[in-house]
Amino acid sequence: MEKQNVVQLDFGFELEPTKTPNPTPNPKSLKKDKSDFVIDFVDLLQSPIIVYPSQWQDAVPKDLLNNITMARMLTQMRGEHMASLTEVVAYMMPRTFESPMPSEWVNIYTWCGLQYAKTFKKTEQMEAMEEVAPKQLSEYEMGLLKRLRIWIYEKRRKALKDSMKTSTPKLKEPSPNDQAELFQKD
Repeated sequence: MEKQNVVQLDFGFELEPTKTPNPTPNPKSLKKDKSDFVIDFVDLLQSPIIVYPSQWQDAVPKDLLNNITMARMLTQMRGEHMASLTEVVAYMMPRTFESPMPSEWVNIYTWCGLQYAKTFKKTEQMEAMEEVAPKQLSEYEMGLLKRLRIWIYEKRRKALKDSMKTSTPKLKEPSPNDQAELFQKD
């Protein structure tokens, strides 16, 4: 097979050419990618919901909890490896019942609540939230929010991996490796 000549046209953009990916991927990296995909998928569907430890943790509305799986999927589709804004609302809600919070955390909570209402088309909540929520967060508040989202994500993943370790069935006796043992007549 002949090697084709490629001509690159100059359209006046000052961009570096992209590098072609490695044509022969490492089999270990493919296995790791598959493993990461499975863990990510199980994480989306079965990870526990992390809420602030409080007497009020049962006060999180069922509607909010039911939308967390979809919010996780949307966050994963955006390529973000952190908790969704819906999870942030679920985490912070019990904390808001405990005592007053600093203004930056109030802004974060109300802004995340507004984003939740917009995402899941909660018109009554959206109208109420638009009156109290800031239009945008400051750079400092965005940094706090990002750290919280990453922290919730890591706690969620750790809890999932711990539950997977404890729920893995253990074999009581070693499995037979010899085919003769497998097909023995009793």
